[in-house]
Amino acid sequence: MSHQIDDVMALCCKISESRQIKAAVRNSAKGAAVAGGGAFVGGLLGGPPGLFIGSALGGAVGWWMTSDKFHPLHQIIMEMPRQQKRKLYSEVMAVLGKLDWVDLAQLIFLVMGNSSLQMRVLTTLISFATKELGAKVEYVQK
Repeated sequence: MSHQIDDVMALCCKISESRQIKAAVRNSAKGAAVAGGGAFVGGLLGGPPGLFIGSALGGAVGWWMTSDKFHPLHQIIMEMPRQQKRKLYSEVMAVLGKLDWVDLAQLIFLVMGNSSLQMRVLTTLISFATKELGAKVEYVQK
């Protein structure tokens, strides 16, 4: 089973590389914490005017920290925890159905040679990235 998961992750990486998919994973919680922290510190140090200034500065720093920083999706996939890889594997296997392969090369050949199947896997990848990872996705349309 682990062999199959590795093959499917490699397939996902191959497809994301071929389409030059990039994703920006947002860290909204981190930005909110910085904004709230700025307001708190400003309020402690300067009262109501400090609260206003601290929240404005904290909000600006929070925005800068969470602004979209795109990374190749294949890199994000390889760095995902095992649990997320298993979830992605399950979603891609639902698309692949009962497709049988011997090794990674054969799996890539079967999927890349079938444009309909390739598009369904691509759609699954983009859906996973947006829903599960909370990412903004950009890619090259072919």
